[in-house]
Order: sequence, then structure tokens, then C-alpha cells
Amino acid sequence: MTARLVADGLAGQREAIAVLQAGGIIGLPTDTVYGIAVALTTPGGIERLFAVKERPPDKAIVVLADSLEQVEVLVEVPDLGRRLAYRYWPGALTLVLPVRPDARLPLALTAGTRTLGVRVPGHPTPRSLARAVGPLPTSSANRSGNADCRDAGSVAAALGQHLDLILDGGASPGGVPSTVVDCTGPEPRVLREGAIPGSEIARAAGMAEGSSAGGAGGAEEAELR
Repeated sequence: MTARLVADGLAGQREAIAVLQAGGIIGLPTDTVYGIAVALTTPGGIERLFAVKERPPDKAIVVLADSLEQVEVLVEVPDLGRRLAYRYWPGALTLVLPVRPDARLPLALTAGTRTLGVRVPGHPTPRSLARAVGPLPTSSANRSGNADCRDAGSVAAALGQHLDLILDGGASPGGVPSTVVDCTGPEPRVLREGAIPGSEIARAAGMAEGSSAGGAGGAEEAELR
């Protein structure tokens, strides 16, 4: 059965919230490309996301949230991460932060590490859903290694038989993904340079003029949009 396509609006979002609360997987628009998401509390939900994407389990999944306050339920946010969040959220910045000792997260979510990639996106729909359901484990709506989907029809064609509902928000901006920054150390470390240049991250973090946040080329370790 192919997933239902519903228009992205208040009525459609109510349907998506009901599907998520019932343990289903949805397709949704974001400020980069279309994604697929599941409620964090769904037993086996992360594993199902991996299966839908045919993706190896050693790659972490980003969590989209409604606010910094919601993020803080899951991770510890040091001063460095807080400065970057204040500057760039909502927006195209994914922060990799230490998981809170008291946070009970599925092992599959963090690929066996004690860090988590989190983002408050610039698109209102994932924020609205996260506000209602809680932080949303989300990955790009494509088979692992295939092209990103930039509209609901493409999501339906690629993954529709494995999803329960797709929110049709029109064409997504696509293009450049979020910049991914590791904030677990004393200085920011750019794992993937995207919409925000590393030099700008360095300035926002208060590093010396002329310096840049060092890159580790770690984008292959986590498909974070």
C-alpha cells in the first residue's frame, strides 16, 4: 500500500501527529530536502527508519526539535553549543552534543556513541510536529546513496510503500544541507560544511580572527541534513 499524501497544513499536520503517535513513519518537508520521521518513543522506530532507507546501522540519525529547550531534554548543551544555537536556530545548523546521562535513548539512534546530532530546522512543519510529539528522529527521504527527494511525489515514488503518510508541502529548497558541527570539545569541529561556512562558525563561537573551525571530513559517518 502506498502512503497517503495529504496537504501540509493544520489538518494535514493533525493527521501526521496521529500517525506518529500511533507508531507510524511519515514523510515531511524540511528547510533542506524532504525527510522521513518517526516518534522517538516508538519501539523499534529507529530500526524501521534504517530498514526503509536500506541504510547501514553504523550511521547516526539526526533529531529535529521545536526549540533549544526541547533539545536540552536529550543532550547537554555547553556554552559553545548554546552560542551557536542562539545564532543559527532555527536554521541549517546541526550540532553534535553529548547525550545527557539521564536520557533514555534507543541505542540505534546514536550508532552506539554517547553523542547525538540535533537541529531546530527553519521549516515550521517539523517544528510543529516536534512540539506535539516530541523530538523527531529524522533522515532524508531516499534510499541510502540515492538522490534526495525534493517534493512529495518523489517521496511517494521512492519510499511510499514503506510509509504511512506523506505531508505535501510543495517543492523543498533542496541544495546545500545543514552544516554539522561537533561541540563536544573546547572548540567547534566542523564535520560537514554546508549552508554555513566554517569560518562563520568560528567567528560565532568567538574564536580568534583568521582562524576557522577545523573540519574532520566526517560527513560520511552520519547522514545529517
